[in-house]
Amino acid sequence: VQLQASGGGMVQPGGSLRLSCAASGFTFSRHWLSWARQAPGKDFEWVSTINSGGTSTFYADSVKGRFRISRDNSKNTMYLQMNSLKPEDTAVYYCYTRVWAKNYWGQGTQVTVSS
Repeated sequence: VQLQASGGGMVQPGGSLRLSCAASGFTFSRHWLSWARQAPGKDFEWVSTINSGGTSTFYADSVKGRFRISRDNSKNTMYLQMNSLKPEDTAVYYCYTRVWAKNYWGQGTQVTVSS
């Protein structure tokens, strides 16, 4: 199982970024996927989850209404569209999934929101 997150970068407050998570090594379309983040000096924070078919999505209150999770099962890829970014969204963002009762994490992509 491999997950590769990408798309991070530096953006000004109010800006947007789209993260991608490319997956391999498992049947992508059968598994729920999630995003989490870790800000400097803070614990991991769950951000969003999407079900296997992409029909149900869940968000942390801190990002609800600003972030949108999606997936393309034909491309084995999950996305996180982040709009109206705030400085407090600055963190390393990770994608993860659970396969065969084990959690798998991507390597993380840095998002920095700063003027």
